[in-house]
Amino acid sequence: MRQILVVDDEIGIRELLSEILSDEGYDVQLAENAGAARAFRTQNRPDLVLLDIWMPDTDGITLLKEWASTGQLTMPVVMMSGHGTIDTAVEATRIGAYDFLEKPIALQKLLTTVGKAITRGEQRPQAAALGMLGRTPVVQELKQRLERITASRSAVLIQGAPGCAFEACARILHTPSMPWTVVDLGAQTVEAPLDLLQATRGGTLLVRDVADFSKLEQRGLFVLLSQAERYNVRVVCCATLPLAAQVAAGAFDDRVYQILGATTIQLPRLRDQRDDIPELAAALLSEMVEQKQVPSRHFSTAALNALRNYEWPGNLSELRSVVQTLANTAAGEQISLEETQRAVPQTPTPGAEAVLQLDAPLRDARDAFERIYFEYHLAREGGNISRVADVVGLERTHLYRKLKHLGIKTSRKNDD
Repeated sequence: MRQILVVDDEIGIRELLSEILSDEGYDVQLAENAGAARAFRTQNRPDLVLLDIWMPDTDGITLLKEWASTGQLTMPVVMMSGHGTIDTAVEATRIGAYDFLEKPIALQKLLTTVGKAITRGEQRPQAAALGMLGRTPVVQELKQRLERITASRSAVLIQGAPGCAFEACARILHTPSMPWTVVDLGAQTVEAPLDLLQATRGGTLLVRDVADFSKLEQRGLFVLLSQAERYNVRVVCCATLPLAAQVAAGAFDDRVYQILGATTIQLPRLRDQRDDIPELAAALLSEMVEQKQVPSRHFSTAALNALRNYEWPGNLSELRSVVQTLANTAAGEQISLEETQRAVPQTPTPGAEAVLQLDAPLRDARDAFERIYFEYHLAREGGNISRVADVVGLERTHLYRKLKHLGIKTSRKNDD
């Protein structure tokens, strides 16, 4: 049974809406003011909220903004007002409200709006995916590019650093209610590519990091891509290395790249959208609390600012991990600045510690500087040796020797 929360300070309106909607088969919960609505939302996620704008304690627009800023606006909200204006309706829609109803509310208008809003809410994976990208200009440009190719069924290549929002972008391209399949291992494309397409007919097939695929797995991917149109399947492939460079180096199948390269989306790193980080962190925390993965928590403003200033070499995946850790280990309901600073140590500035080595012999001072320098770039590139080599201008084999000399441990799995 779908649940609707009605928030209105007038008891007559609450009872009338409750009677109408209950007769339609909805589970109706009532809140007489913003405080009661806030308390209810902390513990529950209704399928729809009918929210009055003019209330004595906190007005509906302010409550809507609060839910949006804390990541709790994951359900459709329909605003209500007896003396609303066009400007108010526009403002509510901009914040994230689904629609606006003017009192007195006509019965048919109420039921039609409620039905459409709940249907929209059931498309939450796509809406949540949009929310998990952010709002900064670089992200707005990304969203516009994704929206331009949504109607197409051609294959898409999404490139970005490890930990970026690959799946969120793929969800935006996915048609809700249609099959959704994820390929985690390249071997799956070798064993039964046509079975994958059959299982995903009419839907979306997400293939994780194809830059790691072996030659045999690339051939399986070529078969899958070549036959996708027959099954009306959109194939979305992710890559944490630039495939054009991989093709030039002979490490990736040119036939596959010719299909994927026609529609390529480049993802920004998390540090390139710093102003989004507080909102993303709050949204992740809210999602985890709703799913009962962590205790009920919220961030202090200072804690969110600390998250904003961190470098995030692991991008969105690292942010998710840090948020979960903080939620599970925080001493109280509010996650403090001190707890956050312990979870996200500041990235050292290249050369900062090397200054302390000025009295050391030249070789030792140089090694100290280089150690900080390479550790910094390894953190920024998520440990990917190939990208570090490109950034610092060293041949990869030379870089490995340099890191070994400096005593910096690396993992070969983070290479290609």
